[in-house]
Amino acid sequence: MRIEPFLLGVIATASLIASLYFFKFWYRTRDLLFLCFSIVFLIEAANRTSIMFLRNPSEGSPWTYAVRLVAFLIILAGILRKNYGRSG
Repeated sequence: MRIEPFLLGVIATASLIASLYFFKFWYRTRDLLFLCFSIVFLIEAANRTSIMFLRNPSEGSPWTYAVRLVAFLIILAGILRKNYGRSG
């Protein structure tokens, strides 16, 4: 029995829970940075879930890193928007 799918499932579940918490914080404050973090954790949960269903799960795939790059760019955009966006 392989443990990788189990651990990927645990990470996906934790990412989904983190996404829900950040969504709750965004809903209360309407701060765009919380929404960005919620979206990123949701993307990570989907990414880990898709890796889990592959025949040979490998996190070294270029597609995995491409998805993570998009996720980190979303966080960067949220930070830049918060710091340099509309003031007031």
